[in-house]
Amino acid sequence: MKIEAYLKREYIRNLVKAGERIDDRDFLEYRSLKIERGYTKVKSPGSAFVELGNTKVLVGISLDVGQPYPDEPNKGVMTTSAELRPLADPYFEAGPPDEHAIELARVVDRGIRESNAIDLEKLFIEEDKVWIVFIDIHVLNNDGNLIDASGIAAISALLDARMPKYEDGQIIRGEWSGKLPVKEVPI
Repeated sequence: MKIEAYLKREYIRNLVKAGERIDDRDFLEYRSLKIERGYTKVKSPGSAFVELGNTKVLVGISLDVGQPYPDEPNKGVMTTSAELRPLADPYFEAGPPDEHAIELARVVDRGIRESNAIDLEKLFIEEDKVWIVFIDIHVLNNDGNLIDASGIAAISALLDARMPKYEDGQIIRGEWSGKLPVKEVPI
């Protein structure tokens, strides 16, 4: 066991025994929550910036046209990725996504997918063409509750997202045909 992990564990145990928290919140006190939808409106069809305590997460939504999964030919596709940069936390490492980034993306993806938040059937365009929804999670500062902050930011960004126009087999960037078909908001 690393000495640093041991010391941190002992420090946390002592705080719990004393009835205290690292950030001086009461045990039943929530972290403050701020949500700003449309944070990158010019750059992406949907986005949200969330502050949960000192944790800061930015989620961008992008859409493209692609092929459906063979077992669901009449449904659009959703994919989620997470970026954990060293700037957000000294324990994060640069490079390809590590197991923590993959886990964060999978948990957020599962929450959205299993709640049927997006009506994937409405993302069907024509045979062998569907909308692909990309949910890109960018952790800007990690001070705990990453899954909560990322999930809130992802749903907020999906609610903010607009569908690009699609005519004659082409995406018309900068023109919109309506909102992304979000039908459920998981809590």
